[in-house]
This record gives sequence, structure tokens and C-alpha cells, in this order.
Amino acid sequence: MLGPRALRFLLCVLSCAWLRTGASRLKSPALPIQSEREPLPSKGLAGCSFGGRYYSPEDTWHPDLGEPFGVMHCVQCYCETQKSRRGKVFGKVNCKNIKQDCPELDCSDPVLRPGHCCKTCPIGDFDRRQTDLVLDSFEYFDQKGRNKEDDLHKSYNDRSYLSSEELGPGESRTDFVAVLTGSSDSWLPSSNGVARARFSLTRTSLAFSITYQRMSQPSKIAFLDSDGTTAFEYKVPKGQLDMICGVWKNLGKPLIRQLQTEQMRIVISSASGGQDEVEGKIIKHRALFAETFSSTLTSEEEHSGMGGLAMLTLSDSENNLHFILILQGLIKHKDTEPVLVPIRVQLVYRQHVLREIRANITSHDPDFAEVLTELNSRELFWLSRGQLEITVSTEGLDPRQISGFITGRKSCDTIQSVMSSGDALTPGKTGGVGSAIFNLHDNGTLDYQVQVAGLSSEFLGLTIELKPRRRNKRSVLYDLTPEYDLTSGRAQGSWSRLEARHIHMLLQNELFINVATKHSQEGEVRGQIRALLYSGLEAPRHELPTPLAGHFVSPPVRTGASGHAWVSVDRQCHLHYEIVVTGLSRTDDLTLNAHLHGLAEIGELDESSATHKRLLTGFYGSQAQGVLKDISVELLQHLDQGSAFIQVSTKTNPRGEIRGRVHVQNNCGVWDPGGEPAPGHGFRWTPNYDRCFSCSCQKRTVICDPVICPVLTCSKNPPARGPVLPKGKDVTAPEKVEEHPEGCYFEGDQKMHAPGTTWHPFVPPFGYIKCAVCTCKGSSGEVHCEKVTCPVLSCSHPVRRNPSDCCKECPEEEGTPPGAVGLEHSDMMQADGPRHCKFGKSFYQNSDNWHPWVPLVGEMKCINCWCDHGVTKCQRKQCPALSCTNFIRKEGVCCPECLDSKEEEVLMTKAPDKRRNWRH
Repeated sequence: MLGPRALRFLLCVLSCAWLRTGASRLKSPALPIQSEREPLPSKGLAGCSFGGRYYSPEDTWHPDLGEPFGVMHCVQCYCETQKSRRGKVFGKVNCKNIKQDCPELDCSDPVLRPGHCCKTCPIGDFDRRQTDLVLDSFEYFDQKGRNKEDDLHKSYNDRSYLSSEELGPGESRTDFVAVLTGSSDSWLPSSNGVARARFSLTRTSLAFSITYQRMSQPSKIAFLDSDGTTAFEYKVPKGQLDMICGVWKNLGKPLIRQLQTEQMRIVISSASGGQDEVEGKIIKHRALFAETFSSTLTSEEEHSGMGGLAMLTLSDSENNLHFILILQGLIKHKDTEPVLVPIRVQLVYRQHVLREIRANITSHDPDFAEVLTELNSRELFWLSRGQLEITVSTEGLDPRQISGFITGRKSCDTIQSVMSSGDALTPGKTGGVGSAIFNLHDNGTLDYQVQVAGLSSEFLGLTIELKPRRRNKRSVLYDLTPEYDLTSGRAQGSWSRLEARHIHMLLQNELFINVATKHSQEGEVRGQIRALLYSGLEAPRHELPTPLAGHFVSPPVRTGASGHAWVSVDRQCHLHYEIVVTGLSRTDDLTLNAHLHGLAEIGELDESSATHKRLLTGFYGSQAQGVLKDISVELLQHLDQGSAFIQVSTKTNPRGEIRGRVHVQNNCGVWDPGGEPAPGHGFRWTPNYDRCFSCSCQKRTVICDPVICPVLTCSKNPPARGPVLPKGKDVTAPEKVEEHPEGCYFEGDQKMHAPGTTWHPFVPPFGYIKCAVCTCKGSSGEVHCEKVTCPVLSCSHPVRRNPSDCCKECPEEEGTPPGAVGLEHSDMMQADGPRHCKFGKSFYQNSDNWHPWVPLVGEMKCINCWCDHGVTKCQRKQCPALSCTNFIRKEGVCCPECLDSKEEEVLMTKAPDKRRNWRH
């Protein structure tokens, strides 16, 4: 009987031969996009949960501890099935160290291959490795990821070409998709609408991009949990017409688990009512990784409740179009047993059928995957222009059809690039910067805006390029030089001749933008064109961002790093910012701090002037974003006048690595648009935009605190539209604070609070702690905080209404289960957050350092961890760059060392092929 590996190899050979002969194509087992999804647990199914992933009984895996530890290849975990005393089956994770099981080798110079635990002999195993690679590349995505990983080891430098495994901490994401159609289970007429929603989960935030057809503009989006109750509701702003963009923030762990296990649904409704409501299940799909073209399939039939989605991609080297269909409502069946249904899939151009595929699908699993081989030049041209249509129809007595045009993949993400000298093909440290933003239209036209600053020599050319295959052999796709204006350093225009292959590469993050200069004719600054995930902030991403460069620091810094930032100020005078940096070396990238400065002259920094400097964020990786709610009047005025700037500092350059001037017009520094002067120190008022806040002017800084309403003793509390104020009191008129004018400074939120005000303390990163109330004693300037005493409840299953509520309440009905989301946050809301860190079973004080101890592996001396205000941070030891070509890695030593001439001669006599291994 064939083993699994041999069976996969046989299927691959058979499918390849079958495609060459042109036989009638059914489902191909070796497609890049496959209809079957990862096995996911359902309620009551025994299995194991480990590291945020679910494993079925008898599964084995190597645990992934995340950065900087990575996959522990010498540890193997196993999901063991066990039974409880009551006979309930459950899974238990058992892990063991398999290094002691490595075989003894006859060779004297074994090598450790990447991704393996045991060493192997380098001689004679080449054929075996090639066979393993062929079998391992059976899955399209494994092969595609391996190709990109191999590309990173070319002789030239292009380290800006990042794969998903190389993203920084917190930048990893999981993608989901949903097809939404009208419900056919109700007696009411079903909606004609079809919507497609794409989701990206990063940490505890879920960003979503939704397109819709054949329905009026949606007004509300609801996320339903496994019980069918609304977990989150999003009201669609009136300005979002073609695409709905939003973010669901602060998901609790139970909801994230439901999302990962495909137990959540999404409902979109419009103001017209239930007849224009669509819904669908949120699923994970491996096709989302490769998708570059898409089509939303709709029906011309009224109230059909039918719809679908086509996800498509081109092969990396051939003109083969792979696609998968997710169909809803096309197949009507009432049988409990699955039924084979014949379907016909056609590729159409202006009602002319170009390609046709006939196949059978099951009524219980209507997903379908196929490949259209060897598209000719005309078909590829029509694909790039959005003129190809895909139709899916059933055959038989009651034929039904849905169809849609194929366009480039749509999302709310921003296609952008940051160019730096550190990411150039020949890395440098010129202090220059370049930024670019792009917009891809359905007809294949690409709009672009580019700006360049701080170049060290004369500008020569601006080009969009492919990744070079050989050193010094640039592959230029499009020349933007004619649109470049030397005076402003900007280029703006449209690229209207994108081929389908170019669109595919653009949406796969495989294109680059390059600036050549007189002294660096290959390119002084260079950047990868990448999609920046939608954040939900009010940042003007349609405009060119503020460039951040070492050239703008005073005195200028010779650095390979650069960046750009989008900054805006909303109606509440809150500052929204998004920062992207690139080109930093590993040592520089350890810690970054971004400050907002405001000075009449940008050249000098006064560290003692706190009113002109404000920390935006400290961050790791390449991206930072957030909202700053309390900004001094001086900084707001500097932003309005264009005399403010953002500066990012690193460990190497603590006084500034890169910097950029920021100009954001606002009226926040003016008290009254009518021309009245700003209020003086100590004035207090209630803002018109939100009467649940109380604002005051403290030392020329506007401070706003939430109003805490008193606990009422009546049985039923009528809702109030704002805070209860004394009769005859003008809520907009400023009043003079009669207590001690200095106010109180609270260390938790690092803010000044007006005398006599009461607030819930804000403790990063948890937010407002509603289990405590702080008061500013105006006479002494002291802050007094007390814990909230929760009432004793008589019910047996109290619930927390909202995740941020402090006290639990009795549900309206005793049988109501407790809210899962609130339970996850219960411990968080009871305290101000720990100053110590917990790692494994050990606790560490702030600023403590240690080497982590990993079970079954022991102490990892090559990794240093430290406690930073309650957050454990770890980093692998940075090894110095070696000038030699021949080096050796000794047992128990973290970094490789250069070989001296005697050691090299000894090793060369033992292993003639050793030099070849060193190159790898």
C-alpha cells in the first residue's frame, strides 16, 4: 500500500500528464487555490488547542513560540485522546524533546539543514533532498512561500522584499472572507443584493473591507456570535459609497476563538428594511493568500437569494488562471444526502464564450476550484482591463445562473511605498527618503503620487521595477521620470498600460520603486510597493504623507533609514497619526520612539521644554499608529502654522534618526471662531460636541475628563441626553475654577486634571479602569483614588453588560448565560495593571533581565528578555558582521566565528566539499 508521500507524488504526476493531454477537466488535486479549508473544530469535538491553533486527535506538530524564538524543531507535540471519569473525550497536549532520537552519523562533518532538528551528512544526500523538495512543493502555497524565501538569499541586496514570516511583532495577520446573500429561509421576499467582505485580524482588531451590488447603500453592519446575538455593530457613514471600510477593535479572546473556528456571521442591512438585508458566514480560506483578481457573482432574477464569489490568481511563471468559486443559493436542495449537480463555468467577453468548463459539484459542498491554462495575449489584455466576465450556471430542468466581471482585488488597504537608502540594491546611508501612494482602478489604470527629498546627488530617474534576477541587472517596468518635477521633487500621473501580470505582481507586493542619482546610478533610495492595512483612523491616506528622513534632522544624520507619516486633527482636536519606517538595521530596530515637536525654528531642540514636545508612541517593527487626545494649545498652533515636526529616534540616534515637518490646519488653538480670546488658566466648560465631558484650561493646555454620573437610588433610571446641570446654568459659558488653580498631575495617564474633578484612571494599555475613581484635591493638588465597591448580588449567574464595566449585574432572566466577553476582561478591570512581568511560572520586576527557559529545551542563552513596565520583551542576540568567507558555528556559542588558516586546512582535508557548504 502506498504511503501518504508516495500517494501525493503519484497524484501530482497523474494531474500534470492529464493537463498536457487536454482531457476533460474535473477537479484537479494540484491547484494553487483549493476548495477544502483547514479542518476546524465544532462544538463538542475533542481536540487540542495550542498557541492559538486547533489540532485534531493524533496530530503531531513542532511548537511555534513566535519571535524571536521561532519554531522549536527539536520539540514534537502530540494531541493525545483521553477520557474523563464521566466518559467525555478530550484532548491533551504532550510534548517531548526528540533531539536524543537523532541517528548517529558516519561522516565527520555533519550539517544542520534549516527547519530540521537532526544533523545530516552533506555528501550523497543531494538526490534525496531534491526528492523531498518535489514532494514538499505539492501544495502551491508552500512552493510560493519557498520561492520567496529562496529569493531572499540572492547575492544582491533587496531585504525590503518581505515575506509574511518576516513581519515584525504585532504585524502578523489572519485573513477571512464572507459571501453575503439574501436569506431564502424566510417567507419574505429575498434580497437581490450580494456583498463580499474581506477581514484581517491583527492582535485584537478586525479590519474589514466590504463591496456590494444590486442593493441600496447599507446603513448598518452587525457581527453575530455563535448564539446569534449581536457582538458588534457598525453604523456606516454616509460618505462610504463604493466600499465600506471599518475596524472592530478590542475583540475578546472568546470572540477571537469563534472567529478562528468559523462560528461567526455578518449581517448587512440598509435603511429600506429587511427586504434589502444580506448575511453570510465568516470563513478562513487559504485562497486569500494568493488572490489577486476577484469577481462578485450576482443574478438577474428578482428575489433569488443567489450569489457567489470568484477568487482568482495567475501562476507565477505561466499564463494559467487559477480560480475558486464560493456559491450561495445557486443549488436548491432539500435532500439530507448530498446530490451531484452538473454546472457549467464560462469565461465570457462581450457575450462571446472564450472558455467553458463542465463539472459536477455536491449540493452540500458547492465550492469549486479549477484552472484555465495558457491564456492568450488577448485574454490577458481583457483580464487586465476588467472586461472578462465569469458565469456559473446549473444544468437541468431548472437552470439558474450568476455572473460577474473580473477586476483586480479590492480592499480598503492603501498601496504605498517608503523608499530608503538602506533598502537600495547597494545599501547606503545617505539620509534621503522617498514616498509613494497608488490607486488601482477596475480598468487596470494605476494612479500614482511620488515625492523624493534629501538626495545626496543629482536626480537621474524614477522607475517602477521588478525584483532583479541577477546583480546589477535592474528590470524596469515603467519610467516615471517624465512626470517628475525637479523643483518640487514630486511626480503625479497614471500608468494606463498595466498588464494582467503587472496587476498580479502589484497586489502580491512584488513590485519596487527606485530613484537613481548621479552618484548612485543603480538607485540611491528604493522601496517595496506594499499594501498598508486599513486602520480606521482619520488619516488622509489619499494624500502624500509627510516624509521622514535623516536629512531633515539637525544636524543631518547619515542613515539608511527613512519613513513617512499621515497626520490629521479631528473636530474634537484629537491627533490621528500613522507612521511607517524602513531601512533600519537590526540594532537600530530594537526600540523606536516617535515625538511630536513644535518650534518656531526646526533646527534646535530644547529637551527641557515639555510644552513643545509630546511623545506619540514607542514601538517595535515598522509601523505605529494611534490617537492623541490631550495636546497643548502650543502644539496645535504649531501644527496649524506648519512649524511642527515628527521625529523618530532610535538607540543609535536618541536625539533623532529621521524627522519631517508637519502642517495640519486646525482651529483648535482658537477659543472662538468669532474672534474672542482664548480662556485663561483655570477656566472650565462643557464642549458642544460631547456634553459627557468636562474641559478646563490648565497651564495653556486643554484638559477634558469624562463626567461621572452619580448612582441613582430609583428603581428605573430614565436615559438622559447629557449631564444633569443646575437650572439656569449655561453649559457653553466658561466658568472660573475657585479652588487651587494648579490642578493635579496623575502618573497613570500622565495628564493634568482640573481641581475638584473626578475621573476613572486611564492605565495603558488597558484603557479606563472603571473599578477605580480618582479625585483631584484642589487645595493640595493631590490625587486620591478609591476602588469601586460592587453591590452583593442574589443571582447565581451574574453577567458583565460591557467588557469595560466594573461590576456585574443580575441578568433579566436567571437562565441567561454569563457574557463571555466580560469574563475575559474581569481580571484586567480590577487593577491598574501590573508593573512586574510574568514569564512562564516566574515573575520579574521592572527592568529585570534574564535568559528564557523553555521546557524540554532548557535555558536559551542566545536570547535576552527584559521586563518593560509589565510587558515582557525578548530579542535574539545580535551577531557582528563577519569579514571572512569561511566561518564555523561552535557548540554552545550563539554567533559564528571566523576560521583561522590552520583550522581551515584541517577541515578542508577532512571534507573537500566543505567550502561549498559554507556558501550556503
